[in-house]
Amino acid sequence: MPRTNRQWVLARRPQGDLDPSRPDCFELRTTQAPEPGPGQALVRVDWLSIDPTQRGWLNDSPNYRAPVGLGEVMRGGGVGEVVASNAPALPVGTHVYDELGWQDYAIGTSEGLYGIHPVPPGVEPRSMLGLFGATGLTAYFGMTDVGRPEPAEPAETVVVSAAAGATGAIAAQIAKARDARVIGIAGGERKCRWAVETAGLDACIDHTSDDVPAELARLAPNGIDVYFDTVGGDLLEAVLDRLALHARIVVCGGVASGYRGEMPATGPRNYLQLGLRRARMEGFVFLDHVDRFPEAFDALATWSANGDIVLEESVAKDLTQAPAALAGLFRGHNLGKQLVRVRG
Repeated sequence: MPRTNRQWVLARRPQGDLDPSRPDCFELRTTQAPEPGPGQALVRVDWLSIDPTQRGWLNDSPNYRAPVGLGEVMRGGGVGEVVASNAPALPVGTHVYDELGWQDYAIGTSEGLYGIHPVPPGVEPRSMLGLFGATGLTAYFGMTDVGRPEPAEPAETVVVSAAAGATGAIAAQIAKARDARVIGIAGGERKCRWAVETAGLDACIDHTSDDVPAELARLAPNGIDVYFDTVGGDLLEAVLDRLALHARIVVCGGVASGYRGEMPATGPRNYLQLGLRRARMEGFVFLDHVDRFPEAFDALATWSANGDIVLEESVAKDLTQAPAALAGLFRGHNLGKQLVRVRG
């Protein structure tokens, strides 16, 4: 029988912040799901990953991925189940993951980096969107390759912004697993309590109510050795003023800018601190390390099994909520990984 396929498509490029109350740049279209051709499989999408980087893909400007085209299905990671197949590697009933898009049904092959891949045996499918997806891989390579907290006496001090968000929470716990002293920055008492009591961080600063520079001075009197930055803006400036000698700053994201594709309103105005403290500020993209994904999977799985990484999820119910879930990331609505359960 024909399958109805709802699809969120990019109707116009947004200007400024996304509005959670109305999907002004997206249109929800209804079509019939296609039949798979030779070598293809049809996947019923069950879960979607909602990530800040998706806002950057809506701009017609340079990025590490090409912009989503007008009229195209919104790009995004997902997990689902094969419901029809002409691909021997993807038999019906197989749970799969990858870039399935904001829709009920996706079609594709098992070939290439952005192909459809079976979920490994024994793995909860939606963990391929979090711990074992772009989120966990970004946290792993950012913290281990760029931040590089090293065993020391006294322990190195690591600060992580958005420490109760999807990537920040994993990065912070990786630093703890590497014997660092970890200070989180998060928005709101609930998130800070989770970061300390559940994720095991040593302290957490509430940027909505605390004096961040004063708290950094109190909690890191000898300076900050590693800063995992997913926010930018005022928080980055506050950290730059507290760097230890030879500090490392991991440039992971810039939520403070809203990924609007325009010049941010704030600095860093005090970037000269990098020179004065002989520090290094480095960007990266997890796709730089495709050949090392098995290494990352093994490490993340071990830390998770040992209880060194614990995760939280925020779930929006139904595909219709995907645009609001994306907008909500920039207003701090999520605790941990933001997901959409496609069928409510």
